[in-house]
Amino acid sequence: MDFSLTPDQDALRDLAHQILRDACTTEHLAAISASESATDLALWKTLADAGLVAINLAEAAGGGGYGWMEAAIVLSEIGRIAAPLPGLAVMAMAAPALAAVYGEHPELLDGVASGDRVVTAAIHEPVGDPWAPTVTVAGGLLVGTKVCVSHGLLATRFVVTAADGLYSVDAAAPGVSVERQDTTSGVPDALVTFDHAPALRIGGVDATRALLLRAQSAACVMIAASCQTVLALTAEYTRTRQQFDRPIASFQAVSQRAADAYIDTEAVKLTAWQAAWRLDRGLPCDEAMLTAKFWSAEGGWRVMHAAQHLHGGVGVDRSYPLHQHFFNHKQLELQFGSATPSLLRLGRILADNPG
Repeated sequence: MDFSLTPDQDALRDLAHQILRDACTTEHLAAISASESATDLALWKTLADAGLVAINLAEAAGGGGYGWMEAAIVLSEIGRIAAPLPGLAVMAMAAPALAAVYGEHPELLDGVASGDRVVTAAIHEPVGDPWAPTVTVAGGLLVGTKVCVSHGLLATRFVVTAADGLYSVDAAAPGVSVERQDTTSGVPDALVTFDHAPALRIGGVDATRALLLRAQSAACVMIAASCQTVLALTAEYTRTRQQFDRPIASFQAVSQRAADAYIDTEAVKLTAWQAAWRLDRGLPCDEAMLTAKFWSAEGGWRVMHAAQHLHGGVGVDRSYPLHQHFFNHKQLELQFGSATPSLLRLGRILADNPG
């Protein structure tokens, strides 16, 4: 298997990185963090104008006509910069789900490819597993509650996971209530209540599974890129920080901790891109995805904590990039199945298929 990037994909990565790097200065990120939405909608529009927001949607839907690998490349660069953007919500979850019914309902994607509108997915319930949603639908009316809906305050449309599949719900529809939820990431989520809200069915349980696989893959590649950034920050800091007239990187305990973080980073990166490659090719990817999610949760956790340890007090400075990467990882670690649930699911798969 070869899931290395092609020259065109390398160029795509460089374009996304350049746009994000040039915009996301420390001062700019601080200003966005202090805003009401804590989301850089102007930068999101810039990415859309470059054709990156809808790169994995069909050309008929205003997209670039590319596959999941291309979307994963853009998402990884968002993770690398810790850019405050709705990339995972739109590119990995909601937009592809809506694109599946574009032929019958093109209005569902109005303004998405251009970056003028944000669509998101409501998958987390107050209690339970996102892989087993309990929201119900009867007579086209949806009943239930979703918590921690990413960028839900900005969304004009929700893709909602229910017991029997996926539904599209207009955020302004009767019976839809949206409340702000603040989390450690600094970017507000939403608690969304559906009280007999009119809903359009856009897919069955297979569509729900496909959405969650994309979400897992996105989380993994974003964590992999974030780990690489954090490792580079740590290497630079320990190389220049002096104690006892020596760089602290020259101390054995420091170099060993950094070496362990490097090994974890490589494992997170390898498993993340293997799973993304298999998903892009339409190959069976459950085992690879759960392996990647475990490594991104467990290995990524070790990388972030090693970086904090080696940075000392500098690491908790809110203006220093490590701070946001740490919080982003914690959120992505817990979403779509953290380390232990992922291992349990992987174990069940292996037990059911011993060959």
